[in-house]
Amino acid sequence: MKQIMLFACVLMLIPVVSGAQSIKIGYINSDAIMDGLPEAQEAQRQLDEIVSEWQNELTQMQRTWQRKFEEYDKMKLIMSDQRRADAERELMDLDRDIAEFRDRKFGQDGELFRLQEELIRPIQDRIFLAIQDVAEQEAYDYIFDQSCDILLMYANEKYDLTQKVLQRVLDM
Repeated sequence: MKQIMLFACVLMLIPVVSGAQSIKIGYINSDAIMDGLPEAQEAQRQLDEIVSEWQNELTQMQRTWQRKFEEYDKMKLIMSDQRRADAERELMDLDRDIAEFRDRKFGQDGELFRLQEELIRPIQDRIFLAIQDVAEQEAYDYIFDQSCDILLMYANEKYDLTQKVLQRVLDM
């Protein structure tokens, strides 16, 4: 809600700051642009394939932990203290391994984040350059992304630059 209010205030102040000159505002939908780029679709397919492999590996680790826990739970009353301690340590080690795997692959600085940077960032950079190019050639003062946090409550379609930016990226 704060973002909407801030956005509305900025839009109201623009005419005051700029004096009497007119301001040209356009918008794009970066999701639609990404969907229209074959290399973005291929990058997403690669990411999905890798994530699926990691998810399968994680599921297997969790099943192993569950199976060992069930075995431990059935036998814990008849186990010696040493055997029970060993089984508990093994379960804790497996639990730690699962948490480390999840963090290493899916964590904030994990492999998924790095792969997204490697595969998606160059495409996003090209889109940004195309947006700048369209904005400069057609004298737009501001271009907003309809698919991000900034919520457009209304947009006249004549200011939608999505197809122009998509075509520019495809032409690069």
